[in-house]
Amino acid sequence: MHDNQAIEKGLLEIKAVQINPSDWFTWTSGIKAPIYCDNRLTMGYPRLRRKITESFVRMLKDAEWEPDIIAGCATAGVPHAAWLADVLELPLVYVRSEAKKHGKGKQIEGIVKPGQKVLAVEDLISTGTSSIKVSEALREAGAEVLGVFAIFTYGLEKATANFARASLPWYTIAKFDQLLAYMLADKQLTVEEHQQLLAWRNSQV
Repeated sequence: MHDNQAIEKGLLEIKAVQINPSDWFTWTSGIKAPIYCDNRLTMGYPRLRRKITESFVRMLKDAEWEPDIIAGCATAGVPHAAWLADVLELPLVYVRSEAKKHGKGKQIEGIVKPGQKVLAVEDLISTGTSSIKVSEALREAGAEVLGVFAIFTYGLEKATANFARASLPWYTIAKFDQLLAYMLADKQLTVEEHQQLLAWRNSQV
């Protein structure tokens, strides 16, 4: 079993990713879907979160990026950004999707200097909107955003289009299609359920 598949299996085992073709979930955005992902649950599983961090390190090497700072996308991306920054011995910041309405009105917590190279870390990619907002805030601060790493993507075409418009590279450890292929091979899904889930994903344009 390759490392990414081990992480996909782990996400299913802890129920961070849940699939129910017969009783759909409603996302915060209002989208109804047969899949729901809550990667916050990974915080409670040290071995799994360590595997996630190790996978991010390999992805960074493969991309040949050398960031000066790791930026966590608030809120669920922050702990994974912190673990990655710790392993890499790099500074950490975290970024909200929008500025606070009180206090100093900050959107970026921590120090980002113009010209610094930043890797943004998110827990999940659905449409990509929140990650793009974070990256735009970093760019406005003068940083060069290398790209976005995340644990899982639903594989929506909207995300691909949104990241392309933002000229923002993005990579994830676990992916919708690979997750379904693993579940089908492991008999966690029937062929009919597998086709239904792919049809749902392909309908999200």
